[in-house]
Amino acid sequence: MNRRQLLSAAGASLLLAACTGGSRRSYSAASYASVAQSELIIASYKAADALLAQAIGQIDREHPLIVATLVNINALEESTPLGRLISEQVGARMAQQGYRVVELKIRQKLYMKRNEGELMLTREIRDIARQQDAQALVIGTYTEGADRVFINLKLTQIETNIALAAVDYALPLDMNIRALLQRPPPL
Repeated sequence: MNRRQLLSAAGASLLLAACTGGSRRSYSAASYASVAQSELIIASYKAADALLAQAIGQIDREHPLIVATLVNINALEESTPLGRLISEQVGARMAQQGYRVVELKIRQKLYMKRNEGELMLTREIRDIARQQDAQALVIGTYTEGADRVFINLKLTQIETNIALAAVDYALPLDMNIRALLQRPPPL
């Protein structure tokens, strides 16, 4: 191989490596960007923002909020990954907005049902609320329709059980949402 062929081959190898590396980087960046723009995340954040906007003057940032796992409206003792994920996203958004959100996964005084999430008994809600000086609880339900999942969230005052704010929305029943509605097999 003469010097010209050697330089040409080396240049082609470098060009190929640069193209491959560049496409991998743009693929990763595009993937992260597209996930951040997920309809589910956007819908959960908008729902949390709507709850907080409706409750202005009724809640404050100094006293914590509790976000419970959303449950299946047809079986209130059951949830799915979708119910758990929406509650996580709503709690995250409320924390981003400057509210103190109690992290329930580290609590032990909960009614925990395997694969169901933070489903709590009423007396335990009050006990945790008192211990944490919590002012309100986000509760919610979901139900599957023919082509959408319908979601209802309420920001409820713990001491009185009065809904301070409520929001309803729907998500398209796409592949991701269908997968999140599947209950995991028992452990």
